[in-house]
Amino acid sequence: MTLIQIIVLALIQGLTEFLPVSSSAHLILGSRVFGWPDQGLAFDVATHLGTLMAVLFYFRRELTGMALCWFHPVRGEGDRQNRRLFICLAAASAATVFIGFLAYDLVAENLRDLRVIAWATLGFGALLWIADAVAGDDRKIEAIDIKGALLIGLAQACALIPGASRSGVTITAGRLLGLSPDAAARFSFLLSVPVIAAAGAYGLYRTVSGQAQIAWPEFLLATAFSALAGWLCIAAFLALLRRIGLKPFILYRMALGLVLLGLSY
Repeated sequence: MTLIQIIVLALIQGLTEFLPVSSSAHLILGSRVFGWPDQGLAFDVATHLGTLMAVLFYFRRELTGMALCWFHPVRGEGDRQNRRLFICLAAASAATVFIGFLAYDLVAENLRDLRVIAWATLGFGALLWIADAVAGDDRKIEAIDIKGALLIGLAQACALIPGASRSGVTITAGRLLGLSPDAAARFSFLLSVPVIAAAGAYGLYRTVSGQAQIAWPEFLLATAFSALAGWLCIAAFLALLRRIGLKPFILYRMALGLVLLGLSY
């Protein structure tokens, strides 16, 4: 991979991992526009590590609170909320893993197609549009219960479909449950931690077991750029949500889907 290819693809992955616009669609589009070959397994591992570092750093206070609250008796409402949120994230992750385990091979063997990515970008974008239009804006992240978390986790499994967008489907589910855009996005980002960690660990296992070679300068560069882009994306997206809402991102996603549809046919 050239230096420009590493930087551009790492930035694309970092910027689109947390937006409801499909990172797969952008990576496909970037490869088509520039005529680049597939970036390979080691690059995927590097960018997963980078985006994981980004979300861990941005939500370090929330994650630390959820971890430490189990080491002492409940001291107040803050501890209760942290424990409840931790349990909800665990339940949602379990639902995702269960469905993902059953459906992974089916998706990997049959849905890696540009037309699938294009239609999924459009279809799931339309669902997000509907959810955002009909949902209220008053429920905060503390309002999530086990049932709601399980539904969001099941929705996250739809991200196995290329083009669906992990953040897109989880934010859609959160909005349908009545969460505000900010609350839905925050829960989606927190929920990304175990998913990205699992994907990165699986990719790393395949890498060290001999299925891919690591060029360490490229690996570290991709990790650094995807981490920086991911952190900036989270901060900017949450700030913009409070000012402009989800509609500009939905419109962009629909336009992207149409472009991909034109390329696929």
